[in-house]
Amino acid sequence: MKKYYSFLILSFLTTFQLYAQDKAPAYPLITHDTYFSIWSFGDELNQSVTKHWTGKNQSLTGVLKVDDKFYRFLGAETKAYKTILPAADETAYQVNYIFDKPNENWFTNAFNDAKWKKGTAPFGDDKSAKTKWDSNDLYYRRKFSIAKLSAVKKYLKLNHDDDVDVTINGKSIYKKTGWVHEYIYIPIKEGVLKTGENLLAIHVKNTAGGRYLDAGIVEEVPQKSSLSLAKQNHVKVEATSTKYNFTCGEVDLDVTFTSPLLLNDIELTARPISYISYAVKSKDGKAHKVDLYFSASTNIAVNTPDQTVNAKKSNADNLAILSAGTLEQPVLQKKGDDVRIDWGYLYVAIPDKFNATQYINKESESLAGFLNGKYAETGNAAKGKELNLTSIIPFGSVTSNSVEKYLMMGYDDLKSVEYFGTQLLPIWKKSAEQFEKQLAIADKNYASIIKKCSDFNAQLYTDAEKAGGKEYAELCELAYRQSIAAHKIVYAPNGDILFLSKENFSGGFINTVDVTYPSAPEYLLYNPELLTGMLNGIFYYSESGKWKKPYPAHDLGTYPFANGQTYGEDMPVEEAGNMIILTAAISKAQGNAKYAEKHWSTLSIWADYLAKEGFDPANQLCTDDFAGHLARNANLSVKAIVALGAYAQLAQQLGKTDEAKKYRNIALDMATKWQQLANDGDHFALTFNDKNTWSQKYNLVWDKLLGLKLFPEAVYKKEINYYLTKQNTFGLPLDSRKTYTKSDWIMWTATLADNQTDFQKFIKPIYKFANETESRVPLNDWHETTTGAKVGFQARSVVGGYFIKLLADKWGVKN
Repeated sequence: MKKYYSFLILSFLTTFQLYAQDKAPAYPLITHDTYFSIWSFGDELNQSVTKHWTGKNQSLTGVLKVDDKFYRFLGAETKAYKTILPAADETAYQVNYIFDKPNENWFTNAFNDAKWKKGTAPFGDDKSAKTKWDSNDLYYRRKFSIAKLSAVKKYLKLNHDDDVDVTINGKSIYKKTGWVHEYIYIPIKEGVLKTGENLLAIHVKNTAGGRYLDAGIVEEVPQKSSLSLAKQNHVKVEATSTKYNFTCGEVDLDVTFTSPLLLNDIELTARPISYISYAVKSKDGKAHKVDLYFSASTNIAVNTPDQTVNAKKSNADNLAILSAGTLEQPVLQKKGDDVRIDWGYLYVAIPDKFNATQYINKESESLAGFLNGKYAETGNAAKGKELNLTSIIPFGSVTSNSVEKYLMMGYDDLKSVEYFGTQLLPIWKKSAEQFEKQLAIADKNYASIIKKCSDFNAQLYTDAEKAGGKEYAELCELAYRQSIAAHKIVYAPNGDILFLSKENFSGGFINTVDVTYPSAPEYLLYNPELLTGMLNGIFYYSESGKWKKPYPAHDLGTYPFANGQTYGEDMPVEEAGNMIILTAAISKAQGNAKYAEKHWSTLSIWADYLAKEGFDPANQLCTDDFAGHLARNANLSVKAIVALGAYAQLAQQLGKTDEAKKYRNIALDMATKWQQLANDGDHFALTFNDKNTWSQKYNLVWDKLLGLKLFPEAVYKKEINYYLTKQNTFGLPLDSRKTYTKSDWIMWTATLADNQTDFQKFIKPIYKFANETESRVPLNDWHETTTGAKVGFQARSVVGGYFIKLLADKWGVKN
């Protein structure tokens, strides 16, 4: 077994293709769900701090010691600060304040605030506030002294809600409309602060929602590290892995991040444990003494860095384990978009056979211990803020024979989501089973899982390249993990699987139907059961009587609370069309209509609604809601027509012949009228009543994939030919109103092409965007076609829609 194990690791790491360096807007490292999701936002793994998909620091640090030299290959040192004027998260303090507007010179040093009230920070209207503030305005004055002013860079440390205007010694420092979730650090220009007495003056205005204010001043602690940077030679993004190769002095280092999201194995996909594998070998044939340093910030287990954590060391099942979680443990108490998990526990686990040394400390102290050879003497537990879970793995004397070792990172979220009042467990958690057991299973099966991932990565690329070419295949590789990691897999109380998405940076809603719709191709291709998990909650919402309208809800709530729709308005035609089309797609993928039969009465209500209201839609939103309301939307009409055709197809499969004939005739009649109303010469218009406009008719793709034959192929050809005249540098605009686009919809539109050459003409600009955009975030699906800049959204599941051409090929639907 040992020989097989060594061969497997070696073959896996050395088959890494080192011929070209992949480019991506951001590189996936640890990708499991919307909370446990860590990325590198730069092309060089060691030139920036690793981050959560929201952009907040979740630092992973890796350093290789080769003989007596040190090479950082992973992450960058986070900034450390020394407090000049404490904020309330460090020390209680009082300031002078009032709620009513004061005289115009209230923010100057000379102003007399003797009649103002005194209060203890922070100010706000929630339970964390020490001084209650429930008016529209707050005026804050805080005097402080600096005995000796250093030349080190100073920062205002600020947390505010909502609009803020800050001055120091009468000079404007910072203004912002809106609010922040956490402490931000704003540079203070030289000359603003002075030796002796200073004044910090702040005006905060509440415009909506909550109220909050706290502030302090810090200075940056200069970095004194003696580290060199490892030279990154290559990076390769594959479906389940991201692989790096470095030169560290006289040794080569391969680092592979693997999140084993193999969709045909739901339990494995749902188990939130990733592997980081290391392979080291000598370049010059000589022996070199090598040690590896790895640390993970406890910020991975907090929403904001000011939260206190408990961390501990332990051993279980032949594993050395470090773990950490917040002291407070507010399980399922926060919801929203730009929010990270602050309950449950982060784990770093290393097999005992690798003889790792582990300790818990601040980042600078942890790294200093490694650099000076005096590892930190820490106990088995620690409490504090922004701690580091540190492991040092000895590789011994390394020659030209590669030495391979690995560690595991996992996250036990205790409870995953709340579903109509019930807090649901992660699916691995059976009875009182501890997370350490999952780590042990992951360790035991490491070799077989890595092989399965390697095989899957190769097969996905081969299939995608055959379907759409090299550039298409690389886009699918980039999209694969991102889409999955924007979901959570759980089981409903009635036993139904739930695969719940979060609208990352587009509202934070959970299980949004018009996010499910574009995401669906990846899951139809690799496991249709997961797509049923995306529809089950919406069906339940209607069938339980909790949602009473004759069309589906837009969403089930705001993540992680799936207790009912929270979006401000409905999308009647959009969501009814989506649910029917996707149910038909599931039936095609599974080879039977049992899922449709289970929900037939609900589908019939929605089909009846579309028959009445779908052809010429009223002024309403569609999935492209950022573009605003639109009446007589020709593409939305296509969705209704295709949905009615899909409903008829399902009826036929279920032996409901009369119903099938009735709704197919309705759909065919609508399709004929559509071609007349939308016709605008050499293309079809954006709306029925506004010629000289155009839009991508991406909804037509399901007429093609489901074989409905409602629209003649000449309609597809006419649109494709016209779109090819409208492309910009970074893609085809969504429609004639703006130059921005949605890359998922371009993929669908391109699949309407009847030849590979035209298909690739649409793909190349998206590939160019992914390689050249200056918006360094996990792949955003809404971008400018003229500049390649992000317009909005990031890290969303909808890039699963990239797989639609691959799905078409699997279903035998060729160009």
